[in-house]
Amino acid sequence: MLSGSRVQLIQAHWEEIASRVIAAIKSRPDLKALSQRPEVELREWCQEILEKLGYLLGATKDEEVQRRFRQLGQLRFEESIPLHEAVLRLHIMKDKIIGFVHEQAYPMTAVQLYAEEELEHRLSRLFDAYVYYVVCGYEDAMRLARRIAS
Repeated sequence: MLSGSRVQLIQAHWEEIASRVIAAIKSRPDLKALSQRPEVELREWCQEILEKLGYLLGATKDEEVQRRFRQLGQLRFEESIPLHEAVLRLHIMKDKIIGFVHEQAYPMTAVQLYAEEELEHRLSRLFDAYVYYVVCGYEDAMRLARRIAS
């Protein structure tokens, strides 16, 4: 039982969550390449995920979603973003989403608490899949670049 109201809350407040993600990226010394990217680019990336979160939570096995995640991995390679930064950015976003949901806490019934736990579980599965396909796409682009360079 996924809480649609919490997903809608995340989608409605995507800008606030995006600001938190961007601030975290900009403040981390281990994200040198990403922190130099334009803020508008980082915000658009957040918006793309957060506004479609309801769909994405149910579509991690969808071939189109997998293809899109792979493309994002290829794009990170082409932008010369180190793979560890691309992966860490996803972990930061997941953490900021979960943190936002927890901050919205109010007295909950057992059913509402279960729904929040289910949302966390589904977010974890989504971002695990996201990381996997981004890494696959990144590695595909890296192999192609090596073949072209040879």
